[in-house]
Amino acid sequence: MTAPASTYPRTASDLLPLARQMAQRLGEIPSRNSLMSEFRIGAPKAGELRGLLAADTAGTLPAQPSPELITGGPDTHPAPDPSPSPETAAAPITVETLPLTAVDGHPDTKIAPAVAEPVAAPAAAVRPKRRIRSWPVFIIGLGAFVGIWSGWVELGKLTGFGVVHPLPGIADGFSLNTAITLPLGMEAYAAYALKVWMSTGIPARARSFARWSTIVALLVGMAGQVAYHLMSAADMASAPWQITTAVACLPVVVLGLAATLAHLVANGDEEDAR
Repeated sequence: MTAPASTYPRTASDLLPLARQMAQRLGEIPSRNSLMSEFRIGAPKAGELRGLLAADTAGTLPAQPSPELITGGPDTHPAPDPSPSPETAAAPITVETLPLTAVDGHPDTKIAPAVAEPVAAPAAAVRPKRRIRSWPVFIIGLGAFVGIWSGWVELGKLTGFGVVHPLPGIADGFSLNTAITLPLGMEAYAAYALKVWMSTGIPARARSFARWSTIVALLVGMAGQVAYHLMSAADMASAPWQITTAVACLPVVVLGLAATLAHLVANGDEEDAR
């Protein structure tokens, strides 16, 4: 029960009956913080009241609170000094030692020793990223392009690819050598799949498909170059039917691989969720 505030501040002796009821309700002598909160009094008066309550519990009533109980600043409204009776002065006084008061004036507060924060080591100097020139790759790729292009075109001639007129009756003079479809399809797809494989933010299924299809495309490209050079060294006018069959299927296979990889890159998240 919180004591209502009054116009004239009450002394510790006036609050003693209410403090007895509070102690009976709690089953122990309340702390100074509890008395301050319950009766809305300052720290000095709460310490005095707790001393009176402790002495009253022991069966004696001190004539004057012990200086040890006054741990705060001076009370704005000090209690009057009652005249001690002979019986009270002769009786022993039992006072419960109060906890030490913290710097902020509140007891029962454990003050942890200050711990120095570790000082972070100075960050190492960040080296600027070196910009890698890409022109050497262009020169290397140009040499590889010439060799691969010529190998695929000549292999196409040995397997039946040649000049055709794709627009008869429309543009009879327009002709196209279908042998160029081999380097355009196989090597372009290998480069595209390698780009997808090495890029970030690619769905898992698309990255996996790009990885193994890149390896297969490069191996097929190497096999085509080897087959052409072996047949050219042997002065063969046409390729065996096994090589012709495999080379004839390459444009269709490459189209299917490219379409599948493009679909996985665009809709890979939906495919992974299934």
